[in-house]
Amino acid sequence: MNRFLVSFFVAIIFFSCKSKENIPDVSSIKINLETKRFEQDFFAMDTMNVAGSMKGILAKYPDFLPLFTANILGLDLDSLLIPGNPQGQGVRMFIHDYMPMKDSSDLLYKNFSKETDAIKSGLQFVKYYFPNYVIPASVITFIGPINANFETSFGVQGDILTTKSLGIGLQLHLGKNFSYYKSAEGLEQYPAYLANNFDAAHIPVNCMRNIIDDLFPEKSRGKPLIELMVDKGRRMYVLTRLLPYTPEYECINYTKEQMKASYQNEAVIWGFFMNNNLLNKTDDNIVQVYIGESPKTAELGEDAPGNIGTFAGLQIVKKYMDLYPQTTLSELMTLGDREIYEKSKYKPRA
Repeated sequence: MNRFLVSFFVAIIFFSCKSKENIPDVSSIKINLETKRFEQDFFAMDTMNVAGSMKGILAKYPDFLPLFTANILGLDLDSLLIPGNPQGQGVRMFIHDYMPMKDSSDLLYKNFSKETDAIKSGLQFVKYYFPNYVIPASVITFIGPINANFETSFGVQGDILTTKSLGIGLQLHLGKNFSYYKSAEGLEQYPAYLANNFDAAHIPVNCMRNIIDDLFPEKSRGKPLIELMVDKGRRMYVLTRLLPYTPEYECINYTKEQMKASYQNEAVIWGFFMNNNLLNKTDDNIVQVYIGESPKTAELGEDAPGNIGTFAGLQIVKKYMDLYPQTTLSELMTLGDREIYEKSKYKPRA
């Protein structure tokens, strides 16, 4: 590959990343969303009577508890409901080991109303753009093991979507300066470029990411880089429309400075893809360098952010939507990736 390096963070100028014009009025769309604090009930259980406590929690969370025990704790619920079963020790150990994290979570999220309101706002836009989508009935906060994470088309996160609820894994929302994230063990699990997004602001972002994936399951296997860039870009475009008051840099997991610099160097970024004949590459080892989560894009300079292909894909989709403004979000998500690219006539100016 013919690589060239550029000084990425040069002449950074102010750039308003997201226009606040033409945001639809969704205030009349009613969203009924109940917030349930699962971690409060779970950590309050009588650990000397795990089976009895689990029966009470199951009655309150009949849909969520089976998922939590099986998919997050890796334990068998039926066994946990039997008094004296050895699996109860796994619950006791988890509560003992994670009680300090739960205490830290309590300080940050004693009242979850702000986060719930932000999620409700996103769901209003979901209902506006996708009226037939069945909105989750509840938000359920929980604390899982620190390595409990889930892969989405946008990347790794700790929040999930069940058939009836949005699950918020608070273990990955304790703020970028949380002591565990800074520890050697924590950095091994989650490098700083990931942990920098483990905050309250990304709770509604992650929720909307899960809904987008639910609406439009990812089908990316074997596609060339340009098509993957466009697909990632249009998912990001939809995300910014569901969260129009959220800064674009938070949606793409950049810092504000990285977002500004990316726009300032937009032509350089595109020129890199074109000059190195990367657009039709299908080799995963090459593709993931540009559309996967990473701390940087070294080919563009040590300070260039990772996932730069998604940034470029987002600009292609924006250009397409500027040319075809009547395209609905549903239509955008069903168009061919190559069609969007070719019709966009994307060619940023230096």
